[in-house]
Parts: sequence; structure tokens; C-alpha cells
Amino acid sequence: MSLPPGFLDELRSRASLSQVVGRKVTWDQRKSNQGKGDMWAPCPFHQEKSASFHVDDRKGFYYCFGCHAKGDAISFVRETENVGFMEAVEILAGEAGMTMPARDPKAAEKADKRNDLAEVMELAVRWFRLQLQTGAAAEARAYLDRRGLDEKSRDHWEIGFAPDAWQGLWDALKGKGVSDQMILDAGLAKPSSKGGKPYDTFRGRIMFPIRDAQGRAIAFGGRAMDPNDNAKYLNSPETALFDKGRSLYNVREARVAAGKGQPLLVAEGYMDVIALHRAGFEAAVAPLGTAITENQLQMLWRIDPEPIITLDGDSAGQRAALRLIDLALPLLEAGRSLRFAMMPEGQDPDDLLKASGPGAFQKLIDEAVPMVRLLWQRETEGRVFDSPERKAALDKALREKIMQIKDPSIRSHYGQEIKDLRWQLFRRPQPAPRGGARPAFRPGGKWQQAPMAPLPSTKASVLVGGDQAVTDHLREAVILAAITGCPEIAAEFESGLEGMPCRDRNHAVMRDLILRHAHEGAGVLREKISAALGPDALENLTSQRHVAITPCIRNPGDIEMATMTVAEELAKLAAARGLSEEIAEAEEDMAGAADEGLTWRLSEAVRSADQARRSGQEDKAEYEVSDNGARISRDERSALDALLQNITYEKPKGRN
Repeated sequence: MSLPPGFLDELRSRASLSQVVGRKVTWDQRKSNQGKGDMWAPCPFHQEKSASFHVDDRKGFYYCFGCHAKGDAISFVRETENVGFMEAVEILAGEAGMTMPARDPKAAEKADKRNDLAEVMELAVRWFRLQLQTGAAAEARAYLDRRGLDEKSRDHWEIGFAPDAWQGLWDALKGKGVSDQMILDAGLAKPSSKGGKPYDTFRGRIMFPIRDAQGRAIAFGGRAMDPNDNAKYLNSPETALFDKGRSLYNVREARVAAGKGQPLLVAEGYMDVIALHRAGFEAAVAPLGTAITENQLQMLWRIDPEPIITLDGDSAGQRAALRLIDLALPLLEAGRSLRFAMMPEGQDPDDLLKASGPGAFQKLIDEAVPMVRLLWQRETEGRVFDSPERKAALDKALREKIMQIKDPSIRSHYGQEIKDLRWQLFRRPQPAPRGGARPAFRPGGKWQQAPMAPLPSTKASVLVGGDQAVTDHLREAVILAAITGCPEIAAEFESGLEGMPCRDRNHAVMRDLILRHAHEGAGVLREKISAALGPDALENLTSQRHVAITPCIRNPGDIEMATMTVAEELAKLAAARGLSEEIAEAEEDMAGAADEGLTWRLSEAVRSADQARRSGQEDKAEYEVSDNGARISRDERSALDALLQNITYEKPKGRN
């Protein structure tokens, strides 16, 4: 329907925004100045105690400095009453004494029909309620008694009963003069496929009226009394009044309770909502037999910026929660999110309230986790990340999910939260795979069980201590100094830093602080390091001669040079560790004769050392460099030679 020019301007000028808003809020008399139309109150769109919601009555606009909600009288009515634009205009026009323009005939016809259908639905509500008092409903009343719904509760929720008869409601409505087509259009009966008389949609069921935000009865939900019925719960079919994906059970009362500060709770079914309401949690709603839709999610956010999803503690409830994450991620906005309170296994909210009382449920609500934690749990629970490939797969999956978030600020915060959770996970030892330690492959031999701990001979090796430890320490110092000078490159080397063992305690502390705080900038990172290790820690690090002469330290802020330095030093650390581990494993195998695989491994190590010696690379006086970039001290070279000289070679049996 189109409105004539100037109609909305006149409506806005006539409607007092402070009066419209005043029906939903309590003004802060200390901050408000009614004479100037400058009014303040706690925001009706989010929970708060301070008065951060401002209404400028003269300009006709409102703004919340907390959740940033803003608009005029029409948008306020739309948001608080959960109505469409034209319905909001009609409400305000009626209050302002303005006559709505003539409507399009077709639109008027549709609106009139919806009103007629709503009247038919009210007749059905009254008829079902009367049937609950009959003898045929004795079993239904007994069931409601067992569920704790006394007569007062039944009246509050307008619970009724549909007798197990084919035309019980049909005949009653026909007796009231309702036409066949209206009964069918209301979804209260279905046409016979055999050409006979239409039959009732609901038979042998406890009936729960479903009302919209304006309080109109728009549909029913029916709970079957027959345990063998194919559908335990049955909702009305979609009609001109009822769109299942745009409706919520108890939305009107929940909106009022949420406006008074109660948290908005989302349960799975009617009985959960009723149980929560009886326990004092009045801002409770439920979707109507399906997973939450985008429209329902937007409805929830109009009531409360952070609804709490209280799904059942069974596998179906958990799957529903995880599906909701995928729906919500692209729709997130600043101040709009979800929290999740998962019920104990095998329980729904009604079960928990009966077993443990409102206090236990409140505790669960207080401990509801933000959506990012549930996303992390979904991608990591029950999985082992004991290889680079598995870690990379996790990173890819999480990155794809986070990229669905359209708001760049929220996307950034999600990324940082995931990074913190990742850091916590990978700093802990990963559990061994089922069946014990993973078998190790020996080249030239067969699969063998990896040793559970290093042998004494390995611990005593010069390759584990001595010069190699000093070399590692020097490289670590250069890496840490380079990244503290250019913390923006830390994310690129996150995996390498996580795998850097750091024998020196100060290096380990500095590494962990970089992983956690580099994204906050150089200033914050330096403060964290100073607080943990003392004000001179960074100066002591960068003043060491081998660090101070590093090009990226001499040229602070050169990101490209710092990146190259860190990449090179991490690669050399990894290569050196690989060489040391190869020799250490060889030493462990020296408790007897060696096979050709061991000989091959040691020969390759010697060949690398010889190539490094001939290449004449860095630090010739003290070190040789292998072809893979690992620095080999002369002591290590001597150890390699000694190992080879002492090998007694035996060809494995069965080989020619």
C-alpha cells in the first residue's frame, strides 16, 4: 500500500515520541528534562541498569549509547511490537487521530480475510478449552496433572483438547455459521481425498494455541495422546495467518518480560516454555517444531540482543545448536549474538527444573557460553591434532567459518578468540592415538614401536648438549628480538613459534607472550614482557652482540627484513633439530649390530657435513653448515665420524 506525500511527515509531527516510548520504559527523572523534550531511560532493546537510551522529542529521534539502536516513532513501534511498517503506521495513526488513506482494494480484502480467520481461530480456542472439561478428556487432564499443569496454568495458556472424532470441530464451527472455506483456510480441517466431508486437522490431542506478537490466535500445536501416533506434536498448516518460520511460541509475553530485564530464553517445545514460565523465567519462547530460521533469529534479536539458547542435552539438541551457529554467523552485528546453555545429557529444561529446581537452572544460564566457544568445541571435540596436517585442517575449517562474518570488527574479534583457544590447545600435550604410542618407521627396516623416553646414551650425546644448545639459544634470541620489533609478522610464524621449544625460561615466557599479545601491537607487547620479565628484559635481549648485529634489529620497523630473518632462523632451527634427532636415534640403535638403514642414515649425515665443510659457509672457524641449512659444530662432525667407525654392519636376513 502506498501512502500519499506528506502523510508520514504529518504522522511523525503529531505522534509524540516520548509518549510512544514512555509506554515501554521508565524515565530517569534526574537526567531527563521534559520541558525540552530531552528524555533518558534504560534501553528497552537491551538489558542495562543505567539510562543510556536518549529520546529527543523535538527532533523525533531516539538513540541508545549502549547498543546503538536508533530511529523514529515508526521504527520504535515496529521493533517493540514486532509488526510490519504499515501496521506500525496504522497503530500510530490511530493514536494520533489520523485517518489512514484508502487502501488498495486487494490489500484491504486480504487484511479483512486475515481478521475473519483470526475470529474463526478464537472460536476454535474456546471450543477446544471446553472439550478439556469433558469426560473424553480425562486422560488428557491426568497427563497435564502429571506434568504439573494445574487448572490455573491451563487457563493461563488456554490449553484445550481435540476429541478423537473426525468432524467434532467442523460441526461446532458450522453450527456457528462459519463457511466451509473459512474452516479450511484457517487450517482447522482438511478436505477428504475420497470426496467426502472434510475432517478435523487435530484429533485426540492436547491443544496449545499459538498467538502472534499482537495476541491474535494464528495457529495450534497439538500433542498426541496416542503413544503410537506418527506425529507426537503437530502444528497447524501454513495459512494466511500462520507462517511457521516467522512465528515463536509465547512471543508476546516473552517480549514484555524481556523488556523488564529478564534474559530471553529459547527452548525446544511448548512444555519447556510453560515449565520455564512457572519457574519464574517468563521471557521464554520456542520455535514451532523446526530448526530456528533466519526470520525467527531476527525476531529474537529484536527482543533481546543476546538470547540464550537452552536446547536439550541429547544429540538432537546439540545438533540443533550447531546448525544454529552456521545460520547466525553471517548475520552477526555489533551487540547481537547468541549464548548457549546446554542441558545435562538426557534432560530438557522441564526435566532439570523438576529434578534440581530454578537455582540449578539459573546457574546454567549464568554459565552460558558465547557462540565462539561452541564453534571451537564443534571443530575440536573428540579429535587429536598431533600432526601439522591435522592442525592445518582445523585452521582451514575455522577460517572458513569466521570469513562468513560480514562485520569486520566482529570477524577480527572472533579470529583473536580462536587464536587464544588454539594457543591453549596446542600448548598442551596432545593425547596419544588409541592403542598407545605411534609406531616409528626406520628406513631400510620395518615398523617399530617408538621409544617412550630417551635412552641414557642419547642424553649423554654431544649432539643434545654443548655447542648445539648454544646455537639454538642464539637463534631463538634473534627470532624473539625480530618479532618484538615487528609484532605484526607474528601471525605468519605462529606455527613455528608454537613448535620452538626454548630451553631458556625467559625465551619461553617471551615466546608465549608474543603468541598471545602480538596482535595488540608493539606497545602492549612490550608492556606484557616488562611486567613478566622485568623492565630490562627486552634491552638485555637486543643488546647481545649476535642479536644487535642482525640487520632487522639495526633497521627497526623493516617488516620485510624481519620476516626474512625469522623465516630463515626458524628453518635453521628446525633443520638442526632434525639432524640431532636423526643422530640420537642412531645412537639408540647402536646397542648391537646396525642394519643398512642405519648405515644409510649416518652416511647421509656425514655427507651433509662434508658438503657444508666444502661450501665454506658461515662461521668457518667454529661451525660447518649442511645442505639443509643446519649448523654443525666440529664436535658434532667428530661424533658422526666416530659413530660410523664403530659400526659393525650386518646385512639383514633375506637380502642378497
